[in-house]
This record gives sequence, structure tokens and C-alpha cells, in this order.
Amino acid sequence: MSGFDHKQFLADLTTRAGVYQMLGEDGSLLYVGKAKNLKNRVTSYFRASGLSAKTMALVAKIHDIQVTVTRTETEALLLEHNLIKHNHPPYNILLRDDKSYPYIYMSGHEFPRIALHRGARKGKGDYFGPFPSAGAVRESIHFMQRVFQVRPCEDSVFRNRSRPCLQHQIGRCTAPCVGRVSKEEYADQISHASLFLKGKSLELMTELADAMELASSELEFERAAQIRDQISYLQKMQAEQSIEGVRGDLDIVCAALDGGRCCVQVLFVRAGRILGSRSFFPALRIATSEEEVIAAFIGQHYFDGALPPREIIVNAKPEDAQVLEVVLSERAGRAVKLSHRVRSDKARWLSLADQTAQENLRSLLAANDSYTERLTLLKRELQLATTPKRMECFDISHSQGEATVASCVVFDDSGPRKSDYRKFNISDITPGDDYAAMHQALGRRYKRLKAGEGNLPDVLFIDGGPGQVTQAREVLAELKISDVEIVGVAKGEGRKPGLETLIMESTGERVQLEANSPALHLVQQIRDEAHRFAISAHRARRGKQRTRSALEDIPGVGDKRRRELLRFFGGVAGVRGASVEELCKVPTINEKLATTIYETLHSA
Repeated sequence: MSGFDHKQFLADLTTRAGVYQMLGEDGSLLYVGKAKNLKNRVTSYFRASGLSAKTMALVAKIHDIQVTVTRTETEALLLEHNLIKHNHPPYNILLRDDKSYPYIYMSGHEFPRIALHRGARKGKGDYFGPFPSAGAVRESIHFMQRVFQVRPCEDSVFRNRSRPCLQHQIGRCTAPCVGRVSKEEYADQISHASLFLKGKSLELMTELADAMELASSELEFERAAQIRDQISYLQKMQAEQSIEGVRGDLDIVCAALDGGRCCVQVLFVRAGRILGSRSFFPALRIATSEEEVIAAFIGQHYFDGALPPREIIVNAKPEDAQVLEVVLSERAGRAVKLSHRVRSDKARWLSLADQTAQENLRSLLAANDSYTERLTLLKRELQLATTPKRMECFDISHSQGEATVASCVVFDDSGPRKSDYRKFNISDITPGDDYAAMHQALGRRYKRLKAGEGNLPDVLFIDGGPGQVTQAREVLAELKISDVEIVGVAKGEGRKPGLETLIMESTGERVQLEANSPALHLVQQIRDEAHRFAISAHRARRGKQRTRSALEDIPGVGDKRRRELLRFFGGVAGVRGASVEELCKVPTINEKLATTIYETLHSA
């Protein structure tokens, strides 16, 4: 281990708790770890035997180790988490999942709305969750619309309704926007929806049963029938989603390891109901046990992401479980328990989650084997010098020249690498000029890679024929990049899959693979992913441009004045048709600004 005297380092190392950072030759961070006893933990990496091949590979790269002593093991855990979060060391377990979890948001409006929410919870109102997916949130919202008829519409829509919308007509909203329900009646709907989301099913059922009896005694039989249907819907949902013998909130977290890969399966239970499950496949370099994976997952999943439930059941108890419980409890503001040995119904659900993790991991390994085989066949079919470890594909999307976007997708030896995907908004070209668009996108991409902002691919796929391939050749030649194989993917007759022709830029050869060739299927997968990503980016850009208000470009007209103008005149067309004198009637609009608005809207 050149450049690092581990014996001298270990001789002076403290036995206190803390964090150690392993650095490579260029000072880059390789691995971050924590320890109750730094000396014992770091020494374990340099023992003569018993190390895995992956751990030995890490140790061979170490040129320095930096330690930070902490007062407690809890402080060490938090510092380790922050260092991993901000630096993404390659040998640590990384989730690669930065999406915030979705919540159900119930606004603080006089007539509250329900909606899916991600991100910071800053708005006035109540938040329920987190949920495992947006689909789970939408399913719950649809259920509450059907049962409690709570409005989902934006406040701006609510304010401007003059008659009930389709949601009211199909029995999904009581139309508070036009006074079809009183404030008191709507407040009851909201109260019942809140009880449902909080898991207070017994209290909710009691309230509904009492309300049904009252309506019946007052001869309001239609109202009583509506409440009866609500009770029926709730009983059916509880029967479908409840876990026998389980109450309250808990997550079941199971880790499975095999073949150098890992799957973490999480089952979300709230108020005794299954909200859903989610699979994670964290990057795994040197961890060799389920306990290590569980500990790393809990830190990354709960410390900055989902709020932990009262109990987390795991299939392998981490060594620092007590420290994790302390940190999780502080974050949640209440006690959080890590359970390992559970009985009865919890044990059966733990076993189910464990089996699911094992099955998902087997499926992943089988897919990886198939993917590796396709890579090998691609090397042989295209007569490449080595099996490609990194491939990129570019595609262009626009609508008759409008909102042109180029996509770049990246595949490595494990499959799609979505964190490396890029999109390029194309400008300053003749609308519809795909060649110019491709040239611009490739130039912007490979200038950055040449400057060291990323890794060059082994193979560059271009979705297009000889003209597009020429653009790629010219760009790489301008940048003096010569070790990238350029392959054009030209569509076949009728654009039918299986008839594609691969254009090898280096030899000029045209290769047409068999329609059932696994190598061709891999090329199609990469090409189709580039196409999908380009279309998604194009539609988003086009939609943003088309919904942009003409008022946004007027100097002195900000969000507040724009809202006032739209409210006063009923829309952009009304503003455009107004005279300077009429514009002056809008609060906060003086004669000078009214003149500016009028001239700007009529200058085109």
C-alpha cells in the first residue's frame, strides 16, 4: 500500500468513538465509516487474513486515513451519515434514490382541499404520510373523494367556479365552490377524512353510525343511506388492507444479499393498514452482511427522508441498533423502536417481506446475467476491441421545430444509469434542423466530458442515419476525441423494430443484425430509452412555453399584478383588449404602467 504506513498510523490511533475517512491517491474520498472504538475498527481492515476480495481492493487504494473524534457514538453516526450524503463515497452503500416521499396534503382553506404533495411542508394545513409511492397517494385520494366527497381542485379554480364541475356530477365532490354544501357540513366531511387518514377507524365508525341513526330518526332517509354507503366502503377497505393482529404504524425492512448485489424490501403499514411496499437496490461495494445493509439503509432512508414510524421491524438487527433508535426517536419527536425478533402476525409479515426481497434479488441477478450476455454478444457482433462498459445514446425531439430538445441516456455494465442522463434545450438554430440540433447537443456534452466533468463512453449511439453520424464524427474530431466508437441506429423500412441498420462510423460498414438477436435487443433498448427521455423533455418544454402568459414578459408586472389583471379582465384576451384607461382601473396599475402593458401587448 504505497504512500501509507498503516502500522505507524494505527500505533497512534485513539480508542475513542468517531468517524474515519479513507482517501485515495488523489485525495478523493473512498469510504466513510464510524466506530465505537476507532483503533479496533480501523485495525480490522489491515489484518493478515479474513478480508473479502472487495475489502482488500479498497485497502489497496488507501493512501491516507483521516479521523474525527466525537463525544458519543450517536454523534459519530450522524457525522457519518452527513459525509456519505454530501460526498457519495464509491465504497459506501448508496441508495441512489433522492426522490422525496409523497404526502396527502389537506389545506388550511375555509373549504380545505386534498392533494398529493412532495417536498418541504410549508403550506398551511395538515400533512398525512409519507406514502410509499404517488400511486398509493392517488388511490387514497380517490377513495376519500368517493367516500367523503372532499374537493381536490386548486384554490384558483375553486374561486372562479360559477357552476358545479364534473366531480360533483359523478358524486365525488359536494361542490362547496357554488354553495351546494354548508360550511358546517363540509367541516364534518373534513373531520371524517382526517380521522380516516389518522387511522382512527373505531372513532370514525362510531361517529358515522351515530350520524346515520340521527338522520334516520329525523326521517332524512337519503342522508342515512349515504352514510350507510360510507360505512360500507370503509369496512370493505379495512378488510382488504388491514393486517391481522397489527395496530399502529410500522415499517418492515428486509435485506437480501447474493452475488455481490443487494435488495432492501420495505413494507409500509400505517394505522394497521398496508399502504404498499417498495424495493430498493442500493449500490454495494464492501458490505458483507444484512446487518450492515440495514444500518446504512435506515440512516439514509429516515434521517433526511421519510419520517420514521413508531416501530421498524428488520430481518437483521444492526450492531448499533440502540444508537439508531436514539437518533430516529429524536427525529420523530417520539419513541421509535427497532424490532428483530417478533411473533405471531408480525412474524408472518416479516417472513413475507423477507421472501419478497429474496425473490426480487433473484430476478435482478437473472436480468443482470441476461444483460451481461447481451453486452458480450454486442462486442462480438460489432467487432469491438473490448466489451463496452459505458454507452451513450442521443436523440432529438420537437414538434415541427418547436421546443427542440436533445436527450442523452447512459448505460453502463449494469444497465441504465439514470443519474447520468442529460437533456439539452436547443436554441439558435433553424427550426426543424435536426443536424444542427444534434451538433449542438453533442458539442455541449463532450466539451464537458473532455474537461473532466464525467467519463467518456466506449460506444456512442446516434438515433439516425449517415447525416447524424457525420455530425457526431465532426464534433468528436473538433474536440480531438478519438477513442469513442460511433454507431448510427438507422430505422428500417416502415420504421419496424428488427429492421434497423447499424452504421459503424470507424469503418463505414453497415451491419444488420437478426431480428431476434440479443445484441440488437440491447441496442433497441438503449435507443428506445433515449427516444422516451427526449419526448418527455420536449413535451415538458413545449407545455411550459405554451402555458406561459404573455403578461410575464412585461416589465413591472409581477405575480401579484398579473393575478389582479387576470381577475379583473377574466384572462389574457381581456387584458389585451383593454384600453389604457380601462387598465388604470385595476388596483396597483398607474397610467405609466398601463401604457407599458398596452404597448407591450400590441407591439407584435
